[in-house]
Amino acid sequence: MRHERQNSDPALPHVPDGARHTDARQRAAVRLEHDFPFDPSYGHRLDQLLRIPAPAAPADFDEFWRARYDAARRVATEPTIGPLEEERDGVRIFGVAYSSVGGVRIGGWLVLPAASEGPTATVSGVEHGFVIGHGYGGRQEPGLSVPLPLPRSAAILPCVRGMGVRSLLPGIPDHADGHVLHGIDSRDRYVIGDCVADLWCAASALLQLVPSLDLPVGPRLGYVGESFGGGIGALALPWDDRFAAARLTVPTFGNHPLRLTLPCVGSGESVRAYHREHPGVTQVLRYFDAATAATRLRVPTLVAPALFDPAVPPPGQFAVHNGLAGPRELHVLTAGHFPHADSQTEYEELVAASQRFFGQHLDDGADGPDAGGSDPQAEARLGAKMVG
Repeated sequence: MRHERQNSDPALPHVPDGARHTDARQRAAVRLEHDFPFDPSYGHRLDQLLRIPAPAAPADFDEFWRARYDAARRVATEPTIGPLEEERDGVRIFGVAYSSVGGVRIGGWLVLPAASEGPTATVSGVEHGFVIGHGYGGRQEPGLSVPLPLPRSAAILPCVRGMGVRSLLPGIPDHADGHVLHGIDSRDRYVIGDCVADLWCAASALLQLVPSLDLPVGPRLGYVGESFGGGIGALALPWDDRFAAARLTVPTFGNHPLRLTLPCVGSGESVRAYHREHPGVTQVLRYFDAATAATRLRVPTLVAPALFDPAVPPPGQFAVHNGLAGPRELHVLTAGHFPHADSQTEYEELVAASQRFFGQHLDDGADGPDAGGSDPQAEARLGAKMVG
């Protein structure tokens, strides 16, 4: 049976600042047909979504995450660069590996500006750096993460532990339904905490490989994460002052108490099933709530939540946006994890919004005395870390 969400009240709410095309997208979301046995809008309109709060934090929430961040910063990441794998969009893409907490080697890709001459990568002229997370399907290739949001940028695209083709680990399920439950009975063993650490260590590895980004003029990194990557990004960013701006698209893990009441086809359904048999897991989930963490996130953040999403319930996505403590920009999508007639147009508009957003918030710190210049010592350090 095909379902169409009904809306008995045709009036639409006021469009908040920064939410372009929101009226049209809300109308489009209302009209989406689907085969799910539940309403992927969960009966919420935009005005209701914008009022969903972030859950209160446990008393030792900040202490817990600062300790984990400090441990990750002590890791000697020892990054190594593999052979050139791809060149496009003005960049060269290499394999990369680095160490994270627990002695785990994390794999992924390193993106560097293409050298003007010759086959070697260059760090000359790099003005911005990005850590780019991935969804709960893992990462099989750089894909649409390239081109990067800004020119003259470097980026690291990690596959967090247990996910993607480059960070598979014995004992950690590589599918979302199993991965999201790994270690969930303990806040200290829950795999999500280690995945957050993998992002912190990715930033350390990128700064080691491109030292021109690690300057006293201020933070030079941006973060981009979608779905799973948006959720763990919200958990990672409040504690790490190396980041100056972020984009979180359809972020997961927002408002766990509410998520546990909402059926879905994503990893949240696996957590809901586990919770029915182990209700005490809510005490662990309190420490891994992306909306709660957002109340500590003060760097400018662009959030792109969806009005309709069968995999990541929109109420949780908006809870992340609503909880943000710092400057925020809202870019509403019609649907997440669900292709529709305007998907490509909305994607292109989000890309343009990201370019403008990061250009505004990262370029402010890109005018230091060494920005944009060649760094022969950095070039030599980079070459020494390349492996055949």
